[in-house]
Amino acid sequence: MAVPKRKQSKSRTDKRFANYKAHAETLVECPHCHGLKVAHKVCKSCGYYDGKEVVAQETETK
Repeated sequence: MAVPKRKQSKSRTDKRFANYKAHAETLVECPHCHGLKVAHKVCKSCGYYDGKEVVAQETETK
């Protein structure tokens, strides 16, 4: 069985996984407030995910 003569460096190993392309996140419409939100994340404007309130939003009072 073949055995490497030298240990492969971390930087050389990591180069295999470095060839990706950055892409924009997918935006979908929130079913609760109808604003745009990132797919599979809690809506930042209303705090709902999957029809349930996950994060309580503070209301501004003056």
